[in-house]
Order: sequence, then C-alpha cells, then structure tokens
Amino acid sequence: MSAPEKKLVRSKSGLRMIPVNNMDISPFTVSEPPWVPDSECLVCMNSSCRVKFDFRRRRHHCRRCGRCFCNSCCESKVPLIRMCFIDPVRQCNVCVEISRKENEFFDKHLKTLCNGGDFVLKESGEEIEDSCSTFRCKLTTDNRTVTFDSNHDKHEPVQMAKLESVQILTSGVDSEGNMVASGIAMKYHNHNSDKNMVKLVISPTSTTKREGQMWIAAMQKAFKLIHEARMTEKP
Repeated sequence: MSAPEKKLVRSKSGLRMIPVNNMDISPFTVSEPPWVPDSECLVCMNSSCRVKFDFRRRRHHCRRCGRCFCNSCCESKVPLIRMCFIDPVRQCNVCVEISRKENEFFDKHLKTLCNGGDFVLKESGEEIEDSCSTFRCKLTTDNRTVTFDSNHDKHEPVQMAKLESVQILTSGVDSEGNMVASGIAMKYHNHNSDKNMVKLVISPTSTTKREGQMWIAAMQKAFKLIHEARMTEKP
C-alpha cells in the first residue's frame, strides 16, 4: 500500500504535514490543543514556578498541551510527531519528556511493525497444528491496518482504530526471570462491527522468534498510544 498523499498546512503552532484525505489520518495522531488565552494566563502555569508575566517575562505556549509558561519552563524544542509538525516545536518541561519517549516509538518500534513478523494465527479456542499456515503480519505504511499474508490461507485485515485490546501471551521465563512473550491476542471490531479475537503465536519451530517478540512488544506500545489518543479526544 502506497503512502497517503499529504499537504502542508500552517497553524499558529507551526507547519504541519497532514494527509489530504481525513480517512488517511494515522491512528497515532492527536489534535492540536487550543491555546490558553493570554488574558487568562497572568502567571506561569508551572505550579512550582508561578512567575508573573510582564514586559520582560513573556508568555510561551506549549504546542502539546496549549498552556502558557515562562521561558525557563518552556524552552525546549523537540519533534512532535503525533501532531504532524515538520520541525521541532516549543514544549513545556513536562510535555517534552512525553514527546521524547513517543519519538522512540516512531523512530524504532513503528519500523518494526511495518517490517512485520511471522506468526501462526488462530481464532479463540483453536489449537495450533503442524499444518497451520504461517502469516507475515505487518502494519501498512499509513499505520492504519495490520495485514496478514500467507501463501495458503487468508485472514481479514485488522484496523488499528478498531482494536479494543491487546494481551501478551507468555510461555515461561528466561534466565533472568522475565516472562517470555510467545504471542499476542488482539480483540477488535470487524467490518460488520462484530467483536472478534485473533491470536498471533510464534511457532516453536520458528527461526525468527526474536523478530516476532520485537513485533509483539512494538504492537503493545502502539496500542497504548492509540488508547491514550482516544482518551485525549474524548469530550
């Protein structure tokens, strides 16, 4: 699937590169927040600062949360990929740390999801047999859909926006006592709005177990971002 066509738009927070068609918007994207009006912001909104604004101390709005701060509390400029800014933008000291952690997902884990992993698929209650087909599970370039490719069988794509939950499946512990991921169960709504669940399991004989485990970890992080975006957008 080709990447969606995009356009350059300007907001008061900066330049953004967004899809031309709203149907192509990534599920990881969140909307720009409204800015707190200057008239409602007489002091820095950092509770541990609260310095008064005057002709020497200017207000600076955080592009992520929309609140206003003094320069010391809002001086860093970092990429804000979730709002599609093309250049690093000013963020408060709290938001900048959140954005840096999210940027690790976009720089590393998103690539893992798009590269894909090999899994045996089963619906709830099914047992895995030696004859089960292996699917290449990967996220499309527009980040909206998980596809399942196999030479023998088919499975409907899963829309990321329709994911209801993900659960890591484990099988024992490693030498350091950490649980070992063996698969992931994804609950979602299909095209008929019915609830389904599919389990992606790493085959015990797979030669790409590590790749599968990395894909599982990346999908867990992806769902967390989508869930947080849903909570942010709720009225």
